[in-house]
Amino acid sequence: MIEIIKPGILIDFVSNFKKAISLSLILILIGIGSLIIHKGPRLGIEFKGGTSIHVKFNNKVNVADLRDAIKVSPMFKNSKIQSFGNKGNEFVIYSKFSTSSTDKSMENNIRQYLTKKFGDTYKIVRVDMIGPKIGKEFRNNGIEAIILSLIAIFIYISIRFQYRFAFGAILALFHDVLITVGFLSIFNYEFTLDVVAAILTIVGYSVNDTIVVFDRIREKVRNNRKLSNEEAINLGISETLSRTILTSGTVLFVVLALFLFGGNSLRGLSFALLVGTLSGTYSSIFIASPILLLFKGKLMPEKKEKDSVDKFKERIAFDMKNIEGK
Repeated sequence: MIEIIKPGILIDFVSNFKKAISLSLILILIGIGSLIIHKGPRLGIEFKGGTSIHVKFNNKVNVADLRDAIKVSPMFKNSKIQSFGNKGNEFVIYSKFSTSSTDKSMENNIRQYLTKKFGDTYKIVRVDMIGPKIGKEFRNNGIEAIILSLIAIFIYISIRFQYRFAFGAILALFHDVLITVGFLSIFNYEFTLDVVAAILTIVGYSVNDTIVVFDRIREKVRNNRKLSNEEAINLGISETLSRTILTSGTVLFVVLALFLFGGNSLRGLSFALLVGTLSGTYSSIFIASPILLLFKGKLMPEKKEKDSVDKFKERIAFDMKNIEGK
């Protein structure tokens, strides 16, 4: 394995625990403040209902001209227009209005304004409609999926490690989710089904990174019972740092490519993964592991030694000798 960090280097991560907590609290509070200002997350049409219409023109079209063409329509007056692709001739138009899938009123409505402005130089590629009830169901299912995943991870880590490890891991996961949601709100990204999938991916990535660090910490304590909790944590994180940097760096390289070149349709997903990957790596080092110090006692309690057969025989012989002496 490639070693970015030289073997034997010991970094004192525990001493920076308070600074890390302070930084995380500031970022989380800024994110919560943004959510309050925006009156909650900016939900996509999957969660609040609406219509998205994918339009493709034969030639490049200016967004301002397209907006002027449809703003006269009551259904598309305050609609959002998002460019699609890199040629400047494809757009997705979002409207808060929705109709049944068999009703062509939305499509017919926008078609008359587009034809008036651009003639027959376009075609409507796709129309997606989601009603408010279905949007609410999607929203509830997304929240439920995130909560159930956190509960399942808590149970798994509690069984594999100890309750203190599970507490640290879950706290780190909540940290990552809050940071990601906060940044999405700060930069005004929509919460769509893609973003929910990204958050679930972040949860899986973060807990995997945390478990690797926990395994090394537990190994250090098992091999040397004289180590203090602080020493074991610093050793465990330091020895897995090369692996963490390589894994996170590879993921970030791919996610960054998606963010820069994936187009607008993948922008929310890639941004959430970008923030979540950075937050997950950070929390595994500075949040999950030092949280273990909040609990008293050794990270791995001493096992009670069972008497061996020889010790048992020696004790019996000692007792018999005392009896004979009396």
